Amino acid sequence: MTEVRRTSQFRKANAGGVIDAVRPRSLGGEIGLRPGDRVVSIDGKQLRDAVDFQFYVAEEAIALEVVRDGKSTVYEIEKHPDEDLGIGFQDAAFDGVRICNNSCFFCFLKGNPKGLRKTLYVKDDDYRLSFFHGNFVTLTNLTEADWARLEEQRLSPLNVSVHATEPELRRYMLGNRSAPDICEQLRRLSAIGIEANTQVVLCPGVNDGDALRRTIDDLSALHPTVRTISVVPVGATTTAEDRIARGDHAAEVEGCTPGHAREVMELVAPYQRRFRREHGTTLVYLADEYYIAAGAELPSARSYDGFAQFENGIGMARTLLDGWRAARRGFERRPLTVAVGVRHISFACATLIAPLLERIAAEFEAATGIRATVHRIENDFFGPRVNVSGLLVAGDFEAQLLGRELGDLTVLPRYALDYTGTRFLDDGTPSELQRR
Repeated sequence: MTEVRRTSQFRKANAGGVIDAVRPRSLGGEIGLRPGDRVVSIDGKQLRDAVDFQFYVAEEAIALEVVRDGKSTVYEIEKHPDEDLGIGFQDAAFDGVRICNNSCFFCFLKGNPKGLRKTLYVKDDDYRLSFFHGNFVTLTNLTEADWARLEEQRLSPLNVSVHATEPELRRYMLGNRSAPDICEQLRRLSAIGIEANTQVVLCPGVNDGDALRRTIDDLSALHPTVRTISVVPVGATTTAEDRIARGDHAAEVEGCTPGHAREVMELVAPYQRRFRREHGTTLVYLADEYYIAAGAELPSARSYDGFAQFENGIGMARTLLDGWRAARRGFERRPLTVAVGVRHISFACATLIAPLLERIAAEFEAATGIRATVHRIENDFFGPRVNVSGLLVAGDFEAQLLGRELGDLTVLPRYALDYTGTRFLDDGTPSELQRR
C-alpha cells in the first residue's frame, strides 16, 4: 500500500503530492521516482490528496505526471490494478488540511502548553485524515462537493465524533450553532454505503445520564452503518483547567472518579448485554479508564469484537494483560532468553496503567527470576489529569527517573513516541534519554 506519513500533515499546500520515500525494488523505484519529486496528476486528473492518488492509481494503465526541478514528465505505466508504486508522501492532504470550525469547551488542543511544535496546535477536522489515519471528525464542515466525493470514492469507514445526538446539546458541546443533525448525516452516509466508528467524549453533567442513553439509543438504531460506539472520559491539561475554571464549564470537565466510572459502567452494561444478544456484537465500548478507575475486572478480548477503536483507549489494557499471559505460558514451556547480564528490568509508565503493569511485573519476576520494577511517571508537562502513557514526554521521564535505580534495562511505552518511533511530544528522543 502506498504510504502516507503521519508526522507532517500540516505543511503549506502543494500542487500535487511531494514524495518523501521510495520503496526499494518498487515500481516507482524502477521508473526512477525519488524523494522530492511532486506527483501532480494521474490520467490528467489533478491530485488533491493521497486519497485521489490511491483511487486513480488502481488501474491497469496510467499516465503519471511528475514534476522535478520545475520540469514535468509523464510516465506511461502498465501494471496490475492492485499493484502500488511503492512511494510515500510528505502529506496526506496535498491541498492543505481542513481546519475545525467548532469551538468545543473541552477541546484538548486548546490546553496544550506553549513551546510545542506547530503541528500539535492545528485543529484538524478533515474527513480524508479520518479515512487515512483514523482521526475523529465531526462532519460539521462538509460541503456538497465533499458528499459527492465520499459517494464516488467510498471512503469507509470514517471515525466520527458524536458526543450527543440531541441536536441542541451537540451544538452546545461543539460551540457551533449551525452544526447539522448528526443522525441525519449518519443516515446520509448509510445511503451511500459508508460506515462509521463513533465516539462520545463524556463530560459529567452534560452528556451523561439520560443524554447518554438517548445517544446510545439513536446510534444503535443506525447499526450496522454505525459499526462501533466508544465512550471516553473528557481529558484536561493543567492549562485547560486554568482556562476553564475562569469560565462556565469547570464542573463539566471533572475527572473520571471511581464513583463516576461505576455510574457509567452501570448505565452502559445493560446495552452491551442486549446488543450481544441482538447483534452478536457489544457495539458500545467503554474506555479502559472507566474499568481501571472503578477497580473493575476488564472485559474479555471477545467482547471488544476485533478492537476497532484500540487507538482510542478501548481494549489496550486487555490486550496488554492477554499478551503477558500468552508470553508467560511460553516461559513455562521454554525458558526466557535475555541479554547477558540483564538481571533487573524497569518499566516506566503513566499512572493509569501502573497498577496493572505492577501486577504483571510481579508475575514476570516470579516466572523468570528477573527483578522487575515499575516506575509511575506523573504527567507534569500536561498536568496530573492526563494519566495515559501515550501523552508522557521526554522531560517527565528524565526528571522523574533521574536518580532512581533502573537496573540493566529500562522499557518506555511505545505509544509515547510518534509515528516513526523517534521522538516524544516535546521533541525529546529515546537516544537522548539514554545518554542522560
